[in-house]
Amino acid sequence: MRVLLERIVSGGQTGADRAALDWAIAHDIAHGGWCPGGRRAEDGRIGRHYGLRETPSRDYQQRTRWNVRDSDGTLIFSRAPELSGGSAYTARCAERLGKPWSHVHPGADSVERITAFLQQHRIRTLNVAGPRVSTDPGIYQYVFAVLERLRAS
Repeated sequence: MRVLLERIVSGGQTGADRAALDWAIAHDIAHGGWCPGGRRAEDGRIGRHYGLRETPSRDYQQRTRWNVRDSDGTLIFSRAPELSGGSAYTARCAERLGKPWSHVHPGADSVERITAFLQQHRIRTLNVAGPRVSTDPGIYQYVFAVLERLRAS
C-alpha cells in the first residue's frame, strides 16, 4: 500500500463500519473509534472484539461527530452516487469540523483517487463511514473489496 494507514476508526454499525473494522483486524492494522452508549447497532450489541469506546449517549450522531473529530480524514462509502441519511450527516460533520472527506462509490472508487486523497491529506487515522446493511445489503462486501484493492496497490 502506497499509503501508511496507522489506524482505522468507525462507529461499529453493520455494513460499511464493520467491513472497515474487520478489514483492519484481518490485516493487523490498529482499529478503534466511538460507538453509541450500550454498544448499540441494528443487530444488537457491538462485539467486544471491536476495540470501540462508548460515547455517553446512545445517539448515533454523537459517535459520528466524535469519529470525524478524532480522525485525520474520512472515507464515506456508498454504492449510490449521492449521499443520504447518516452518510450525508457524516459529510456535514467533516465540513463543519474542517476535516477532509471523500465519497467512495462505484465510478469514484479507483485506487489512484483514494490514494491521492489519503496522501494529499496525510491521513494516518482514517474514519470509514457509510450505510448499514439494512439500507444497503451489499455495502459490507463492497467496502471490504475496495480496501483490499487499496492494500494490494
